[in-house]
Amino acid sequence: MMGQQAEVVICGTGIAGVAAAYHLCVQHGVKQVVLVDERPPLTLTSDKSTECYRNWWPGPGDTMVRFMNRSIDLLEQLADASDNYFHMNRRGYVYLTAVPQQAQQFQETAVAIAALGAGPLRLHDGLSAIPYQPPAAHGYHDQPTGADLILDPALIRAQFPFIADDAIAMLHPRRCGWLSAQQLGMYLLDQVRAHGAQVVRGRVTGVETRNGRVHSVSIAQEDTTGGTAVTLHTSTFINAAGPLLKQVGQMIGVDLPVFNELHGKIAFEDVLGIVPRDIPLMIWNDPITLPWSDEERAWLAENEETRWLLQPFPAGAHFRPEGGPGAKTLLLLWTYHTAVHDAPTWPHQFDPEYAEVVVRGLTRMVPGLAAYQERMPKPNVDGGYYCKTQENRPLIGPLPVEGAYVIGALSGYGIMAGMAAGELLAAHVSGGDLPAYASDFLLSRYDDPAYQAQLAAWDAAAGQL
Repeated sequence: MMGQQAEVVICGTGIAGVAAAYHLCVQHGVKQVVLVDERPPLTLTSDKSTECYRNWWPGPGDTMVRFMNRSIDLLEQLADASDNYFHMNRRGYVYLTAVPQQAQQFQETAVAIAALGAGPLRLHDGLSAIPYQPPAAHGYHDQPTGADLILDPALIRAQFPFIADDAIAMLHPRRCGWLSAQQLGMYLLDQVRAHGAQVVRGRVTGVETRNGRVHSVSIAQEDTTGGTAVTLHTSTFINAAGPLLKQVGQMIGVDLPVFNELHGKIAFEDVLGIVPRDIPLMIWNDPITLPWSDEERAWLAENEETRWLLQPFPAGAHFRPEGGPGAKTLLLLWTYHTAVHDAPTWPHQFDPEYAEVVVRGLTRMVPGLAAYQERMPKPNVDGGYYCKTQENRPLIGPLPVEGAYVIGALSGYGIMAGMAAGELLAAHVSGGDLPAYASDFLLSRYDDPAYQAQLAAWDAAAGQL
């Protein structure tokens, strides 16, 4: 470690902490930046997502659309500069429904989000002369923005013949896709290290303040002798601790209004080749009742612990292909119930039925997946915590203790938002120009009575799959 002093100490090497360090070191020229984490970089939560991005976000207001547009701009700049080192694509997200009322909701939502700045809406209803442009499997240039709303079932089946025959509407937001989160993070870390920053393997155990400002950070490091306690003097401390955001905030006497939800992810081998490899992220936007045989339903109904499997499940089951040439992996996700975790624990515990529930549920959208119900390849179930605020917007900016900052509550969208979040945090720390949306992410927003009144009607799942 560089002496016993640092200009900035960042707690956490997930995408939030790494992106903040990148903008501080590379873009603002800040020296002596130290990132501290007891785990290897990007391994607690940042590598547990679908690694997707989108600018398709609901209101209130255009805050999240502008924020995500900026972050995607920065991601594309990095991809251009690195010869697309992290394999960014722009295949889009595809939302599907078999319910007429939901098709109408697609149109109303799309009109609203397009008006917020996500790009133009193109309608394809069998009468429109506007052609639908299929997504490119690779790259992110020369692709449409906005969204395509397809109300012609024949066009849906022509584009995606593996989808259920009764799908009547498809909404395809276009400035969306995915990338390799691990390679993005490592690219940023390489840039950070090249500009003099250090990554320290250790655990932040305390933050000392004097006269209302940050004075030093205590770090416990493991070594061959069993452990070393280090005090690092600094005037700037950044809480980028992901699901441990609240606990780290308490070290400086700040109670951050966040909670955690555990979300699972399944890696599943499509050995039968049911799904094409060049498709977008696919989302079924209707509630689902799982397909069971009469015998299975009778057995499940007998036991109170399994009866819940017979109830309708919420909308939102989704999947995408994963891997390069020759890969067969699908990433499957479905948040059908969540519980609040103030104090996250590891290792994660998921329902033993989770993989089967998700695969069975996705047969509603992709009937061909029913071939795996009798003999399913062994799935790999993993996941991580979404650290969230009540309204599902991040916390980025200064804290009540002078020299302390927060960048977090990037609830499942840290990969897509990380670059704009890091840029904003670095501007706060360095005294740079702040974008118009900066005030919307401050902790102090909760001191505004008008904002508190607005929160009463706000959904913590706003914008979340």
